[in-house]
Amino acid sequence: MFRKSIRQKIVGIAAGLIVLAVITSLLSMIMAGQVGHLLGELTSRYIPAYAHLARVNVRSLERSLAMRRMMMAKTQGPVEDETYAAARKTFDEINPIINQEADAARKLIVAIINDPSTPSDNAALGRIDDRIDNALNDLLPRLNTENQTLLDELDAKDFVSARKTMARAEGLRDDFNSRIEGIRADMLAQVSSSAKTVMSAQQHAIMISAAVTAIAAVLGFVFAMLVGSGITGPVMRLLEGTREVEAGRLDGSITITTQDEIGQLSAAFNRMIETLRHNQRIRETFGRYINPRIAEGLLDQPAIAATEGQRRVMTVVFCDMKGFTTLSEGVTPRGLVKIMNLYLSTMSEPIHAHRGIIDKYIGDAIMAYWGAPFVEETEQTHLASLAAIDMIGRVTQLRKELPELLGVRAIPTDCDIRIGIATGEALVGSIGSEFMMSYTVLGDTVNLASRLEGANKFYGSRCLISEATAAGCSDTIELREIDRLVVVGQSQPQTVFDILGKKDELTEAQTELRRNYAEGLAAYRERRWDEAEQALAAALAAVPDDGPSIALKARVEGFRQTPPPADWDGARHLEHK
Repeated sequence: MFRKSIRQKIVGIAAGLIVLAVITSLLSMIMAGQVGHLLGELTSRYIPAYAHLARVNVRSLERSLAMRRMMMAKTQGPVEDETYAAARKTFDEINPIINQEADAARKLIVAIINDPSTPSDNAALGRIDDRIDNALNDLLPRLNTENQTLLDELDAKDFVSARKTMARAEGLRDDFNSRIEGIRADMLAQVSSSAKTVMSAQQHAIMISAAVTAIAAVLGFVFAMLVGSGITGPVMRLLEGTREVEAGRLDGSITITTQDEIGQLSAAFNRMIETLRHNQRIRETFGRYINPRIAEGLLDQPAIAATEGQRRVMTVVFCDMKGFTTLSEGVTPRGLVKIMNLYLSTMSEPIHAHRGIIDKYIGDAIMAYWGAPFVEETEQTHLASLAAIDMIGRVTQLRKELPELLGVRAIPTDCDIRIGIATGEALVGSIGSEFMMSYTVLGDTVNLASRLEGANKFYGSRCLISEATAAGCSDTIELREIDRLVVVGQSQPQTVFDILGKKDELTEAQTELRRNYAEGLAAYRERRWDEAEQALAAALAAVPDDGPSIALKARVEGFRQTPPPADWDGARHLEHK
C-alpha cells in the first residue's frame, strides 16, 4: 500500500504541475498575443501616422524654400532661368506629396479608431483627424491660391505685387505649419499613450505569470513534503551510501528496511556496489598488464573488444636501451630484473605524463603510441616529442641510479637509449584470437618507428623521427634534418630528423651545430666533399661528441676515396634492422 501511495502521490504531483504549467503557458500565450497586437498597432499605425505628419511639415518647408528660390531667380533676370526652372519643378512636385502624406496619416488614424480590439482615445484621435481635414481642405487651398497668384505675378514680372503676395503666402504657410506642428504634438501624445498601454500590458502579463508560477511552486513544495516525509530515511541512507562510493569506499552496503520502490532501489544499489567491487579488482589487475585507459574502455564498453579495427593517423614510439647486453653480462637474474624494472619505470613515466599509451615491453624495448581516442590527432606529434625529450633527459639520472641499485661503482659508458618516432596511418583495434586479444596498432608506421629506433646506431644519435612527425611538431619542437634514409622494407627514401629540444630553448652550441650540419649536409648531397668536411668539422667544434656529424663526416671521407655512382640521390640505404 505504501508503495502504491508513493506512486499515486508522485503521479498527482506531476499531473498538478502539468496542469499548472499548461495554464501558465495558455495565459502567457494569450497575454503575449495581446501585447503583440498592441505593439503591432503602435509600430504599424501610431508611429507611421506621426511620421507622415512630420513629413507634411517638412514638405511644406521645402515648398516654401522652393518658392523663395523662384522669387530670387526671377528678380535676378534671365541668367537665373535654370535655377527658376529647377525650383519650379521642386515646387510642383511637393504639393501632391503633402496631400498624400496627410491622407496616409488620416487613414492610419481612422484605422486606429475603427479597431475595437485595442484601447485608444478615439475622441482625441477624431479631433486630430478633423484638424488635419481642416488644414488640408481650408488652409492649404488658400495657401495654394496665394502660391498660384504669386507664380502668375512672377511670370508677369510684377515684383511689387509678388512681394505682397509672398508676404500673405508666408503668413498662411506659417499658420499651416503651426497647425501641423500642433497636430504632431497631439499625435505624439497618442503615441506615448499607446506605448504606455503596451508596457502596462506587458507588466500585467509578467505579474500573472509570476503569480501562477509561485502557486505552482508552493503546491509542488507541499506535495513534495508530503511524499518526502515517508521516504526521507531510506533516501538519506542511499545518499550516505552514494557518498561512500564517491569517496572510493566500496566495503559497505545499505540496510533494506522497506519493500517499496525505495527498498528495491536499495537492493539494486547493493548489487551495484558488489559489481563495482568486482570491476575494481579487475581494473587493478588489468592495470598492471595493460594501460588503465584501455582497461577501463574494455570494461565500460565491452563491444570495443570485438572491433575489427580502424585506420587512424597515429604516432608510434620505440625506445631501446643501448648497451643493455654489455650491462647485463655478469649480472644475476635478480639484478637483471632490478635493472629492467628501474629502466622501464624511468622511461615509462614521461610517456604516461604526456598521455601516451604503452603498448608493450619487448625485452628492453618499449613500444608506445599516441592518437585517437586517447589524444587529439593535432597534438599527438607534439606530445610524443615532449615525451622523447623527457626520456633523453632522464638518462643521466638513470646512469647514477644503476650503480647504486647493483652495488657497483660504475656501469659501461655506452649505457644510453635510442628512440624512433613515426607518424602515419595505422590499423588500431583489438587484434588477436578467440583465446587472447590485444588492443594495439599495426602497419607500416609501426615498422618505420622500429626501423628508425634501430637506425640510431648508424648515426650515433639518440632520437630519429619521420618526416610526418617533424611536420606535425615543428611549431613547438626544435628539429635538425639528419639525412634521407631508406629503411629495411621500404624502397622510397624519406627525410629523417632528430629532436634538439623545445622551441626557442636551444643553446648557442646547439644552434651552431644545426647550422653547420645543415651546410655540411647540403654540400654532401651536391658532392662538394671539401666544403662538407669543413662544415661538419665546424659542427663538431660546437658539439664534439655529436654522433650524426661524426657519421656523416666518415661517409664524406669514404665518398672522397670512392665516389658514389652517377645516379646517386644522396639517400642512405640501410641493409640491416
